[in-house]
Amino acid sequence: MPLPKAELHLHIEGTLEPELAFELAARNGVELPYADTEELRKAYDFEDLQSFLNLYYELMAVLRTERDFEDLANAYLARAAAQGVRHAEIFFDPQAHLARGVGMGTVVEGLWRALGESEARHGVSTQLIMCFLRDESAESALETLEAAKPYLDRIVGVGLDSAEVGHPPVKFREVYEAAAALGLRRVAHAGEEGPPEYITEALDVLGVERIDHGLRCMEDAALVERLVRERIPLTLCPLSNVRLRTVDVLADHPLPAMLDAGLLCTVNSDDPAYFGGYVGDNFDAVRSALGLEEERLRELARNSFVASFLEHDEERRARYLAEVEAYRF
Repeated sequence: MPLPKAELHLHIEGTLEPELAFELAARNGVELPYADTEELRKAYDFEDLQSFLNLYYELMAVLRTERDFEDLANAYLARAAAQGVRHAEIFFDPQAHLARGVGMGTVVEGLWRALGESEARHGVSTQLIMCFLRDESAESALETLEAAKPYLDRIVGVGLDSAEVGHPPVKFREVYEAAAALGLRRVAHAGEEGPPEYITEALDVLGVERIDHGLRCMEDAALVERLVRERIPLTLCPLSNVRLRTVDVLADHPLPAMLDAGLLCTVNSDDPAYFGGYVGDNFDAVRSALGLEEERLRELARNSFVASFLEHDEERRARYLAEVEAYRF
């Protein structure tokens, strides 16, 4: 039985495995520019974040119907449950679908077909976080939030993802203020490829409660001290960092130093179909490459539930934390 954990940094579109991509392509009459799954997997060798994003958006073309999004989410939830995930806060990118004529309702209702039954079917509680694409305009983000209003009973928060460099958080001040007024939780990718200043800006300008990635905080001692003092969670994605060349090899990952500094770190999978592993695989990889002891792994699992948006259900959070404490490696 795997260590119980929550996953807080997971892009549902990034769970599209080559086999499912070809299955959905056949279902929807979409022709992929790859001969087979083996050739497609060879394309998963990325030079940087942008080279990944190019393939990520290309493969989204197979996602057309509610059933497609339901199948995508169920495939992820089954894998996650097998790796010990008890709670998942799942990102989705509506702008990437709206831009190709797939409506907000198709995406949300399709995902919810799976998420609404997830606890009964997979033993995984879920929440849904809508991300804005930071390389799109601020106006587009506002239009997306407006389009999401009929579905806010299904959406717990907003996030900010896609190409980071050159797109500072301040660009999205207005839409985050609007999201806050609607009672939505706020997170943002910052400090992955972008500078530590983007982390500070996400906190001060966007009012985020969690930082997704945040690796580069280690370049700013004052920022680290603030993150520790304010208990701002960081949703780290180790295998993603290596695959996107943010970290050369996993043995060089700053996770141990971040934990030693007192940062509230969590381990997640980001886009597992593309980056070589789901969240349990990330835990196994850091345990092996970084020599993390069992209590460090327990700390990471505990942090994942502490950092989750489960304030509405403290009894559930306490139950999950008890599972972590009772776990025997």
